[in-house]
Amino acid sequence: MKIYINGNAFELPNASVPSSIDKVLTKTLSLSQQQQSFALALNGDFVGRADYPITHVSDNDSIDLLFPIVGG
Repeated sequence: MKIYINGNAFELPNASVPSSIDKVLTKTLSLSQQQQSFALALNGDFVGRADYPITHVSDNDSIDLLFPIVGG
């Protein structure tokens, strides 16, 4: 299964098994990225963190991650 995260393509094994957003993030983000605060959109629709385990991704889905920028 191919998905896109912030425009970058990722190939995930076991395309026949549905993957939830939280599993996809675990496979594609570094540990430090996973621990940061961010907003997530799946195909342009906001998904709250509580819904990551129950929201599944499909082939060619697009995930956009928005990380806050802190500073002055």
